[in-house]
Amino acid sequence: MAKSKGNGAGQGRDRGGFKSSRHGKVSAAGPKAQQKLAAEEREKRGEQHTAHETSRFLKGQRIDPRRIDGRETVADLIEGTYLAYNAARLREACQLYTEKMLQPDVTVGLSITGALTPAGLGMSALIPLIEGGFVDWIISTGANLYHDAHFGLGLTMHRGNAQESDVLLREEGVVRIYDIFFDYDVLLSTDAFFRKIISGKEFQRAMSSAEFHNLAGKYVREREKTLGIGQKSLLSAAYSASVPIYTSSPGDSSIGMNIAALALDGNKLILDPNRDVNETASIVLDAKHSGGKSGVMILGGGSPKNFMLQTEPQIQEVLGIDEKGHDYFLQITDARPDTGGLSGATPAEAVSWGKIDPDRLPDAVVCYLDSTVALPLLTSYAFARHEPRPLKRLFDRRDAMMSRLRQEYEKSSSQPAAIDHTDSKLPQHR
Repeated sequence: MAKSKGNGAGQGRDRGGFKSSRHGKVSAAGPKAQQKLAAEEREKRGEQHTAHETSRFLKGQRIDPRRIDGRETVADLIEGTYLAYNAARLREACQLYTEKMLQPDVTVGLSITGALTPAGLGMSALIPLIEGGFVDWIISTGANLYHDAHFGLGLTMHRGNAQESDVLLREEGVVRIYDIFFDYDVLLSTDAFFRKIISGKEFQRAMSSAEFHNLAGKYVREREKTLGIGQKSLLSAAYSASVPIYTSSPGDSSIGMNIAALALDGNKLILDPNRDVNETASIVLDAKHSGGKSGVMILGGGSPKNFMLQTEPQIQEVLGIDEKGHDYFLQITDARPDTGGLSGATPAEAVSWGKIDPDRLPDAVVCYLDSTVALPLLTSYAFARHEPRPLKRLFDRRDAMMSRLRQEYEKSSSQPAAIDHTDSKLPQHR
């Protein structure tokens, strides 16, 4: 049975759209014929339509960019023309980084994945960020640190053509990382360098990966000075600035492979992941419980991203210390969130794990862009809009930060839960 037409209470609304705006104004959801006629009448009268500009959804910057003429700086380009889509996310990332993350009370952690150092981004971007006090601690893949060492040892990488035959490259003794080419002997020479220093007396013990990279950076720095090539290596720069560098998977690189090979000869070096987990957690705890904030900048994703973010669950969930999560989250990634992989996981998802402070979620930006494009732009923007910060030299403070972590852990564990069963089997969780 058809509904009766009329204007009585409870009757169906008129055909042609939804009800008017809750604010009493005609909205796009209202009767279309009336809206069309109203627009035509305004046009006849020469009136400009501004009825909706009071909406809270229309408070954003107008899309009215400056003309590009070649005289603009990188910072001007980003602020003036990066207005929508992932360009806008990059602008937001640059502004979050410079306006909030680089405040004096923020400790900035950087995670690095993808072959960034072979492409020269260690020299062009990462070393300046370290020297400018814009990065306080780092988690990297081992591969980035291994290939970084090539430059500090005076070895060369070259631009190449990704379409070349890999069979011919193999015959010529040339190794390829997409469109980066280098001589196979670069690998052998770098391996020989690491085996030589690892055989030294000061390496014959268990240590965190930060201790190892600091020692390695010292020797890379000495080689740079001998060659007279300036500071080319991220390891060397981090050593000079006392920026701790951790790697979440020590065995997953040629550095770890050489350590494993020397272990067969009786070498005593062991990279202790327990120390890495606790030391990284102590950095974040010290930053937060000293009255400051913690910010993370994530290039790519993968294991270093997880290792960076798991510092908060380690503090809260495992050690039982009261904390709320990182304050600032900036990620540059090309990974999608819907595949379930960590590389694409959003900061909102991280809130559910305690990794990100939910009250700080507006201070989180994900930019879906290749890091090799975004990092140089972000670095240039940061130096254009922010003065260098004093170095925090966190590597030199590791013992003090670990002492704080132990004290807070002991305090949180001073009253253990009572044991109410003696069965060797744990009670079933319901």
